[in-house]
Amino acid sequence: MRVRALFVVSLLALMVGLCRPPMYNRGMALTREEVDHIAELAKLALTEDEKARFQEQLSDILDYARRLQAVDTSSIPPTSTVLPLRGVMRDDVVTPSAPAQVILSNAPLATADSFEVQTVLEEH
Repeated sequence: MRVRALFVVSLLALMVGLCRPPMYNRGMALTREEVDHIAELAKLALTEDEKARFQEQLSDILDYARRLQAVDTSSIPPTSTVLPLRGVMRDDVVTPSAPAQVILSNAPLATADSFEVQTVLEEH
């Protein structure tokens, strides 16, 4: 599964043109050399069976991506999400806090209305 995921990530990088060398053809199935090159980019050692399977699968993915690119989306506005936007934070409500004496009663050491703590940094 890990091999397949890495291989698909490499293919997606090629599809968006991040690392497309000039040897990649468009409109045709991937060649065995192109599959070898993608495997090298992903640092994968593939068997001959895997290469043959990925050659077919990756070619199908590229063909599907080509079909998606042919869809007219000019009338669709750019969208960052298809879900409705909603706030996940509740409104801030002011409430009275506990009295200082109650809070300080839990402190191991307190003076007047403050916590006392041990010195962390000493002056040199």
